[in-house]
Amino acid sequence: MTTATKPRVLDHPARDEIRLEAVLHALSDAVRLRIVSDLARAEGAELSCSFFELPVTKSTRTHHFRVLRESGVIEQVYRGTAKLNALRRADLDTLFPGLLDSVLTAADAQTTREAD
Repeated sequence: MTTATKPRVLDHPARDEIRLEAVLHALSDAVRLRIVSDLARAEGAELSCSFFELPVTKSTRTHHFRVLRESGVIEQVYRGTAKLNALRRADLDTLFPGLLDSVLTAADAQTTREAD
């Protein structure tokens, strides 16, 4: 396989390298939490970056996805020219049982309160 046809691979932490403080930091931002909520609702589906309607510029969007990937919250893979995103739910649930569900439930409750 030549360099030109070699698939592009992004760095992700291995499961045992995922740190609680990095995950909490990643989930502490409203835009990133929105991305994670959308991925959780997709139930294991891979979603392209363009799927997400976010109130930020393209460069800021890229930053948010990188923070999520580098913290171990999401996995990003290239399929052709599309960068697809998936929640690393199994890894997070194994390392931090109940954390993701608790954060997503709290985020939904906050959204409901703010809408009322």
